[in-house]
Amino acid sequence: MNKSVILFFIFSMFAFGVHGQIKNYSKDTFRLKGKVLEKNSNSPIFKVNIEIEGGDYTTTSADGTFVINASLGDNLVIKSDDFKTVYYEVTSKETVTILVENKVSATAVDSGKFNNQKGFIAYLDSAKYFSKRDAEKSIEYITKALESDAGKLPTKLQKSLAFETLGDTYMYWQLYDLASENYKRSITSQPNNSRNIKLAASFMKSKNYQEAITLYNKLQERSLTARQKVAVFEGLGDTYTAIGEIANGVSNYKKGLEIAVVSDYNSSVIDLNSKIAAAYAQSGNKEDANDYFGNSLDLSKKESPKRAAEEKNKVADFYNLNGEYEKEIELREQTLTEVENLSKSDETIQDNPALSPQRQNYKIANAFIGQEKYNEAIPYLERSIEEADKKEDLYVEKDARRKLSEVYRDIGEYGKAAEGYERYVEVVDELYIKKEQEISQAARFAREISTKQNRIAGLENERELNESRYKLAFENQELIETNNRTQKWIIGSLIAIALLLLFTAYTQFKNIKQQKFANNLLALKSLRSQMNPHFIFNALNSVNSFIATNDERAANKYLSEFSQLMRTVLENSEEDFIPLAKEIEMLEIYTRLEHFRFKDKFDYSIHVDEGLLLDDFVIPPMLLQPYVENAVWHGLRYKEERGNLTIDFEKIDASTVKITIEDDGIGRKKSADFKTENQKLQKSKGMGNIKKRISILNEMYKDKVDVVISDVHENTEGTRVVLMVKKD
Repeated sequence: MNKSVILFFIFSMFAFGVHGQIKNYSKDTFRLKGKVLEKNSNSPIFKVNIEIEGGDYTTTSADGTFVINASLGDNLVIKSDDFKTVYYEVTSKETVTILVENKVSATAVDSGKFNNQKGFIAYLDSAKYFSKRDAEKSIEYITKALESDAGKLPTKLQKSLAFETLGDTYMYWQLYDLASENYKRSITSQPNNSRNIKLAASFMKSKNYQEAITLYNKLQERSLTARQKVAVFEGLGDTYTAIGEIANGVSNYKKGLEIAVVSDYNSSVIDLNSKIAAAYAQSGNKEDANDYFGNSLDLSKKESPKRAAEEKNKVADFYNLNGEYEKEIELREQTLTEVENLSKSDETIQDNPALSPQRQNYKIANAFIGQEKYNEAIPYLERSIEEADKKEDLYVEKDARRKLSEVYRDIGEYGKAAEGYERYVEVVDELYIKKEQEISQAARFAREISTKQNRIAGLENERELNESRYKLAFENQELIETNNRTQKWIIGSLIAIALLLLFTAYTQFKNIKQQKFANNLLALKSLRSQMNPHFIFNALNSVNSFIATNDERAANKYLSEFSQLMRTVLENSEEDFIPLAKEIEMLEIYTRLEHFRFKDKFDYSIHVDEGLLLDDFVIPPMLLQPYVENAVWHGLRYKEERGNLTIDFEKIDASTVKITIEDDGIGRKKSADFKTENQKLQKSKGMGNIKKRISILNEMYKDKVDVVISDVHENTEGTRVVLMVKKD
């Protein structure tokens, strides 16, 4: 794309923008200029959200200035995570200066001296301040905001703002399902376009792509601001690109780019140019990708040094994919220098791992290696290791040490190669320990977040219940008064006594029934909690076997698959039922892991009836895995020749699915003969657990699951497990 074409495109967009402004703004609209400064230091504040209520939107530049379309009498809303929201009425066309007090006083919020609306706003501002710093504190403040008006129910607006802030917090911490849940609650209380856009974005992040596309398309039918239109088209582009529909993704990115150019949304223009380039690169269109990356790189230099560094890193990655190593090295050298300068004045640059010195040095070394310039690569690998060690970045240090060992090996310095490999192994061990700690911390964080989320949900349910109780009590009182006026005292008393007796009997019956149901739920939860350690123990035994045979690559691959499986298991561990699709997904991963370990022992296939609607059926989590485990460990493992394992999901009718797990292993009788005396004395914990769970579930849900286990052949070889699962 030559310069004349770019100039023509920008001129056309400008003309289009003028026409759009004439259409959307009244004749009294003017360009209001202003500046946002910190009150105490008088220093400018960057990237503050500036919004006209129901109108235009922009953000402040690096020097704190902004320009926005406004009219006299409009309300200007100045928002940021770093200070309380400020409201300003536009009374003249002169340049305005907004002074704000940076940061929220947590001490004042905790003192409880706020009342009614002021208390709610103070707690909510505190929640926003901590949303990107401390998720637990942020959620705690949201809880206090909903409780701040003692004895009063929060208004619809208050609930909407609180749940929207909670959704924003979960989005930042990548808890996308919880974000979607809270955005829905916010929209239920008070819907608007901004919250729906956030909900669509959370759908996309949680890989609910169809829901995201549907919501984005509905939003296009509504009256949106220019900023919101850009967000909708960008979101559609992200979603289509994620599912591999590159043409649709690029088309929507370009629509958003047109609006962003006309509206002078410089940051969005850079982002969209970069995303279009990445989409073209993904589809193999290198020429167009190069043009758009050039645009984003040029524009980012005018935006800010930090933005320029981030964009240079993306373009360098693109050059690497194309084998243009000299260009890549030049950009990464520039990025290294800029990051070093920025780190002295902007600590947030350190939050981007891709821009870290250790990562950049490692990638420069890789570029030299790609050209077989091994001696030039060595100093960069050494600097990468030094920086990674200094900043305790074990991931980069591991890769750099492995690469350095390989370089020494390739140039014939085998002593240094061996020494480097030994240190690489030590780093891998350290990284393994660190990973275990991270998994433990992540589990604790998830539990604490879940507890706080449940507290908020319980608070909301309790308020609704109290309101219903009040209304019910009022209605009952009116009824009693009416009866007292129309009936004699004795007849009324007898009726009241009879009703009281009936109510007592009903309450006792209901309590007994509820207690029995609760006991069953508790038993199910206890059995589920037994399944997870049992399952983890068996899986870790597999990992241990790979490590024991020094098969590090296989162990790493197995651990990667195992971590994905563990995430799925932990996500479903608190649910009584999960969609059948999720159980199949978990079963596929588990079977793949077992096949990876016993690849010479059996082949497997999983078949799902095309007519089976997976979303219509739910199943207890981890119900099928023990049967597959038994088939592999007690049937196929001992078979001399290669065996087969088949898992079929067959639709019987609209309310029944048949699940068949069949193997051609040695059979149950021979498997029992293979057991040691000690094993014979012990019962299978997994199978016993499953039998108890099925028994309880059938009692609670009236024969929901039926299981039949039989031999495949008359000689008792092979085992077939058939489960009939009914829809609730």
